[in-house]
Amino acid sequence: MKRLNCLVLGGAGFIGSYVANALVTRGHKVRVFDRPRINSNNLSSVIPHIEFISGDLSNESDIANALEGVDIAVHLISTTIPAVSNVNPIYDVETNIVGTIRFLTLAKNAGVKKVVFASSGGTVYGEPLILPIPESHPTNPICSYGITKLAIEKYLHLFYCLHGLDYSILRIANPYGERQNTNGELGVVAVFLWKVLNGQPITIWGNGEVARDYFYISDLVAAFVRVIEGYTPSKIYNIGGGRAYSLNQILDAIRSVTEMSVMVNYTSARKLDVSINYLDITRAKTELSWIPQVPLNVGIERTWDFLMKLDTDNSRGV
Repeated sequence: MKRLNCLVLGGAGFIGSYVANALVTRGHKVRVFDRPRINSNNLSSVIPHIEFISGDLSNESDIANALEGVDIAVHLISTTIPAVSNVNPIYDVETNIVGTIRFLTLAKNAGVKKVVFASSGGTVYGEPLILPIPESHPTNPICSYGITKLAIEKYLHLFYCLHGLDYSILRIANPYGERQNTNGELGVVAVFLWKVLNGQPITIWGNGEVARDYFYISDLVAAFVRVIEGYTPSKIYNIGGGRAYSLNQILDAIRSVTEMSVMVNYTSARKLDVSINYLDITRAKTELSWIPQVPLNVGIERTWDFLMKLDTDNSRGV
C-alpha cells in the first residue's frame, strides 16, 4: 500500500480524530487542520505522530499552507448544524460554500489528487419518497445545512470536470460513539447517555417515533479508509447502518445497557424533522466491500463505558 500524505480538515473533532488515528495506524503521513485554540484532547493518542496546523477555512493563506504537499484531503468542516442552519442561511453559505470553493481552488493549485467530503445522508434527500433511500433518490433538502452540503457536492463535481480534481462523497447517516460531544444538539446517543449518567431528563421533540439511521463510529471510519486508499467506481456513497431506529427504541436500548431509569419529557414536534430516514447502503457494500460491523447495543455499551470512565476520571480530577 502506497503511503499517502493526508490532510484532515476538522481533524480535532469527533469524526476527524478517529479518521486521523486510523490513517496514522495504517502508515500514512497525517496533517490535521482545525480552528485556533480548539480542544485537541481527541487527538491525544496520535499527537506525536501527526502535524497539527491551526487556521480558518475562510483564510486563504491558512488553507494554502495546510495543503502543501498533500495527496488526499478529507473535508470534515462545517460551521453549522441542521437544527439551527435555517436561522442564518447567509452565514451558512458564506462560511461553508464560499470557504469550500476557496479550498477547492487552492487544492487544485497545490496538486491535490483527491478530496473526500463528508456530506449528510440525513438532510440532502429531504422527505424520502422510498425507503431505504438510495443515492439516486431526488435531493430536496428542507434545511439550509442540507442545501449547503448538496451545493458543495455539485462544486466538487464541477472541479472534477474542469480541472480533474478527483473526489469521493460520503453521505453519512448518524454516527455515534466515544468522544462525541455530549453537550451539543447533534449526537442523540451520546447526549442521551450523558443525561442518564448525570440524572438529567431527556427532552424529545414529538412523540419519540422520529426514526433515524444510527451507526457506530468505527464503521464510519472504515468507510473513510476505503475511499481514501482504494478505487471508487462511484463518486457518492451512502454510509449508515442500513436500518432506522426511533428515538423510543434508542431509549429502550439505553435502558437495557445502563440498567438505569430514564426521565423523558416529550414536547412539540419540529417542522424540520423528517419522520423517518435511513439509507440504502447497497452501493458501498458492493463497490467498497464495506459492511457495518457493530450492533447498536454493542456500540451503546462501548459509549456508556467510556462516559462512565470519563465521569469517574473527572470526579477524581484526573
